[in-house]
Amino acid sequence: MIREIQIETDPQTAGQDDKLRDAIQKECGISASESWSYKILRSSLDARSRNVKVLLKLAVYIGETIPEEKDLFRAKNVSLSGEVHIIGAGPAGIFCALQCIENGYKPVLLERGKNVRDRRRDLAILNKQGILNEESNYCFGEGGAGTYSDGKLYTRSNKRGSISKVLDWFYYFGADPRIRYEAHPHIGTNKLPHIIEAMREEIIRCGGEIHFNSKLTDFDADSQKITAIEINHNLKIPVRHLVLATGHSAHDIYELLVRKNCLLHSKPFALGVRIEHPQAIIDSIQYHCETRNPYLPPASYSLVEQVNGRGVFSFCMCPGGIIAPASTRNGALVVNGWSPSKRNNPYANSGMVVSVDGRDFKEKDPLSGLQFQYGIEQKAYQAGGGNYVAPAQRATDFLMNKISATLPDCSYLPGIVAADLREVLPPAIIQALQLGLNAFGKKYPGKKGRSGYLTHEAVLVATESRTSSPVRIPRDEIKLNHPERFNLYPCAEGAGYAGGIVSAAMDGMRIANQIASL
Repeated sequence: MIREIQIETDPQTAGQDDKLRDAIQKECGISASESWSYKILRSSLDARSRNVKVLLKLAVYIGETIPEEKDLFRAKNVSLSGEVHIIGAGPAGIFCALQCIENGYKPVLLERGKNVRDRRRDLAILNKQGILNEESNYCFGEGGAGTYSDGKLYTRSNKRGSISKVLDWFYYFGADPRIRYEAHPHIGTNKLPHIIEAMREEIIRCGGEIHFNSKLTDFDADSQKITAIEINHNLKIPVRHLVLATGHSAHDIYELLVRKNCLLHSKPFALGVRIEHPQAIIDSIQYHCETRNPYLPPASYSLVEQVNGRGVFSFCMCPGGIIAPASTRNGALVVNGWSPSKRNNPYANSGMVVSVDGRDFKEKDPLSGLQFQYGIEQKAYQAGGGNYVAPAQRATDFLMNKISATLPDCSYLPGIVAADLREVLPPAIIQALQLGLNAFGKKYPGKKGRSGYLTHEAVLVATESRTSSPVRIPRDEIKLNHPERFNLYPCAEGAGYAGGIVSAAMDGMRIANQIASL
C-alpha cells in the first residue's frame, strides 16, 4: 500500500531520520511488525512565527519497497545522426544537447570559454590579482554563469517545460536527491562543476561533440537561413540548425547580429548593487531568534517594493554566500553572488536592484540598454580604482549620502573601497534604492536589541547589472525560430527568454524538441 501524507513538524524531527520515522509511523498507524519505507515528495519551511515549522509531503510505502527509478536519461548513440550546432555550453546549451541526444540528434556544442577545471584557474587569478580573462570568467566557460555563481535551481514557471525533468537530470548526473523535493533547491558552486563534467562526458560518450575556446565570430546567411558559422575568425562550419544559447553577457553576439542586419529589440532589465549582511542578522530577522537552530538552513529573504513607478527588489539572494567579480570586459565592474552547498559562509548577500526601461535609454535602438548598462559598469570600475576593487558604502551611510569612514569586513575577494555610489548609479536609481531600503528597514526593524535589515553592519557593493539581458532576440512563439532566419533558434537568457539555471535549461530542451518535430 502507498499512502501520501502531509506532516507539519519541528526542524529537529525533520532533520533526523529516526525521529521522522517515529512521526510517520504515528501518523499512518503503522504497527511495529510492519515493514515500510518513505520518500519525501516536498519540503518547505514556515517561519512566520518564532516556532519554525517544516512542512513535509511524503509517500509512505507500507509492506512494499520504493520502486527503482529507471530511464531518467535515455542515452542514445547519435554519432552518425543529423547535427544540431549549439553556441554556448551554459545550462541552456547543455540541456539542449542532452535533449537532442534523447531525440536522436547529434549535438555539436561550441563554447567560447574553457572547461570547468581550467576555468577555475582564471577565476583564482581574477580574485587574487585583479586580472580578467575576457573569455574565461564567472560568466563565460563550461556550465555558463551558474556554474561558479551558486547553482540555485528555483523557478516559478512551468510554461517552458518540465521543472521536474530538469531536476531529475541534475540528480541523475550527481546532484543531491534533496534538490528534487526542496522548495528552494540549490546545488552549490563547490559541487556543480563535477555535475557539469559528468554531463559533458555523457554527451561525448553518446557521440556528441563539445569544443572549448571556440567563439562564434561571424556567420553566412541567405535570405532565409544561416548557412555556415565562423569560429575564431577562421574556421567555417556549415550548419543545418543553429541554437544561440550564449547567455546574457555575450555583448559581442548582439553586436554581430546588428552588423548582420538581424532583428533585435531592447528590453527592460534591472540594476543596482549587492547588499551584504552578517548571516546571523538575517537568521535573527527571519527566524525570530538570537541564534539559529542548527537544524535550520541559513535564512534567506525575498523583498520587493514599488517606488516612483519602479520595482525595487532583491535578486539572486545567497545565504551563507560570497560576492564575486562577474565582469566580462576589461575596465568594467560587475558583481554577483554565490553560495557553497553548505551555505556556511558567515555572510549573506543579495542583489538589490531597480527596474530600468525606456525612461533611462532609447528603446528604439536595440543596443541602447546594453550601452547604458556598460556605461555604469565602467563608472563602477573607475570608482573602485581599478583591478576590480569594488566601490562600497555602508547601507546607513548610503541613505545619508555620506562616504563611509570605515567599511565592514566583506566576502568580496578583490576588495572594496569606500566611495559615493552616486558617482556610479544614475540619480533615479539612487533615489529608488534609498526609498526601497527604507521600506525594507521598516519591514524588518530588528527587535530586543538585535539589528534589523537596515543596519550599519550592512554594506552595498556596486554594481549588480546582469540580472537579465538588456536585449531580446525575437522568435516565433510556436516555432521558436528567428522571424528572419528559420534555422536560427535564439535561446534562454541571452535571447531574453529565461532567467536562471532551470528556466534556461527548460528553454534549451524546448528548442531541441521543436527541432526534432520538424
